[in-house]
Amino acid sequence: MSTDPIHADAVHHTARLVATVPLPLGSARADAVQLLPWSGRLLLVQHGDEELAVAEIGGAGAQFRFPAPWPRRFGGATVSPGGDVAVFSGVHSVQAVDRTGEVLWELPHGCWATATCAWTRAPLASYRDDPRHQNPDQGSAAFSVDGKTVWVHVRQYAEGRRPYEEWLVLDAADGEVLCRAETMTVGAGSVHFPHPDPACMGLSIAQGDDDAPVLWGRRDGRALAVARAEGEILQSVSPSGRHFLCTDPGQWALYLHDAADGEQLRRVDARAVLPPVPGDDMARWDYEGAYPYEDGAVVSTEEYAEVPRHWLVDPRSMSVRGRIAYPVPVAGSPRSAGPGMWCTVAGQDAAVHLWRLADEAGEVGEEIRS
Repeated sequence: MSTDPIHADAVHHTARLVATVPLPLGSARADAVQLLPWSGRLLLVQHGDEELAVAEIGGAGAQFRFPAPWPRRFGGATVSPGGDVAVFSGVHSVQAVDRTGEVLWELPHGCWATATCAWTRAPLASYRDDPRHQNPDQGSAAFSVDGKTVWVHVRQYAEGRRPYEEWLVLDAADGEVLCRAETMTVGAGSVHFPHPDPACMGLSIAQGDDDAPVLWGRRDGRALAVARAEGEILQSVSPSGRHFLCTDPGQWALYLHDAADGEQLRRVDARAVLPPVPGDDMARWDYEGAYPYEDGAVVSTEEYAEVPRHWLVDPRSMSVRGRIAYPVPVAGSPRSAGPGMWCTVAGQDAAVHLWRLADEAGEVGEEIRS
């Protein structure tokens, strides 16, 4: 189709509301919601200071909670596909716990807060009020889609060398390190992106500068092969897992990568296809996006605005097919919610809306059971 910006802005594609799900912890006392679209179920996850709340969308609609070993400012958390184990990635260690809070296994690592801290397995009371630990950097963790492994990004220390960071693949049953690779990063935070193949995983690492890398890992036994894209931020993975979509820290372009080897295949510059909103010099892609269809990604510009603009992009040609029209107000960027769906935040961050294109059949329960 034409890449004329005026034409692209004029075409509209209607989103159909599938479900509205209240946030279990609200917005004031918890981190932003995660949606984990595991095979057979969709889990909504919120991390509070004292607990991790999980709600199953569709199916039985179960809700359950995990006691948190430390407040949310000290790390992130994720949940297994079965919903029976939570993994917390903290300042000094990674812990797997069950719903009672019992620690199933723990992996100590170097401190994310300061290079001079040598504590491992430190009790929370020893660093909760320590000024050096108030704004720590953070790693992250994610389960593979089959739930058999946990991928973690950690900081390490070794005598005679500077602090370094590693990407580890752990046995989900006992925390044994199955394979590892240095990331060659100085991360401030990171996000994992599970892949339909349990041997693969994406990792986006924020370094606070334009050198933020995307790592694409493939595990083969005890070896972890890593492809690297410099200066990009991972947005989403396609339903088949064959491709993934990125933008850059400057938000200039969208990039399509081949998941087999990490090669960049195509790009589209926002300036070339989208008109700016009044007062801006150009449109800029947002850092988050969704890839619900092989031939359609939902990405946004102006996520900060009262009315952000969401766009339907065809990754096959990296062309903008038009703007998404919603029947109710939405806020922020679209985010992945599994094949055929994406999500947005409802007003005042009180709930999550699930969407699919209006001409797509099916309901959320059918999607989860398929």
